[in-house]
Amino acid sequence: QVQLVESGGGLVQAGGSLRLSCVASGSIFSIRTLGWYRQALGKQRELVASVISGGRTNYAESVKGRFTISRDNTKNTVDLQMNSLKSEDTAVYYCGAAPSLVAGWRYWGQGTQVTVSA
Repeated sequence: QVQLVESGGGLVQAGGSLRLSCVASGSIFSIRTLGWYRQALGKQRELVASVISGGRTNYAESVKGRFTISRDNTKNTVDLQMNSLKSEDTAVYYCGAAPSLVAGWRYWGQGTQVTVSA
């Protein structure tokens, strides 16, 4: 069982930066994929970025070049550096963990609000 706790959300002006951090209660070494999803009001949850155990990353088109995901297996953390924020980035951001392809996104954090003012 893995518990995920996010931090780092808040209010920022457009063009600004925020760094989200997610700490896992257990070891993330064996977890294949870690990622960040977001859900804006009235919209479906969408994948923002993910990183697999080998280090390969994947980003939504809307955040490429602005967001960077990183994982540290020694600290059991996965972070999301968000630069050049836009109002459309406003959402609740969730940290997720997919232990394997078969297991899928099994573990979730409670979410952290990111609000970007125009």
